[in-house]
Amino acid sequence: MANFGDDATVREILTGTGDVWAVVGLSGNTGRAAYGVARVLQRFGKKVVPVHPKAETVHGERGYRSLAEVPFPVDVVDVFVNSELAGAVADEAVAVGARAVWFQLGVVDEAAYARVRGAGLPMVMDRCPAIEIPRLGLG
Repeated sequence: MANFGDDATVREILTGTGDVWAVVGLSGNTGRAAYGVARVLQRFGKKVVPVHPKAETVHGERGYRSLAEVPFPVDVVDVFVNSELAGAVADEAVAVGARAVWFQLGVVDEAAYARVRGAGLPMVMDRCPAIEIPRLGLG
């Protein structure tokens, strides 16, 4: 598979895109990867916004059912949903004015990647910020 997010783009999103990260698929389920990655993002100085149909409060942050319900600007949309659903989330991220999109490990939709990049936003796909932060020496 092609490289969907070089180190420069990963670094740009993690350090230069903004500090409000909507984590789509984040719930209070401590066994899910999103839960742990959201905690890493908080430790890295990011405000985490849970986006999940249950709209649960997670890590002390109020949750919302969709990106459209978040009443303030979101810088990065971090996507923890199945690849089949990720494209619609990417399109919604562009529609709400997000500044970047990040698809987690295992989340791949090349057409969505092309649409997001075509809209002028940086995007990373099939990577995890909890891995990239220490790998790039950012943490």
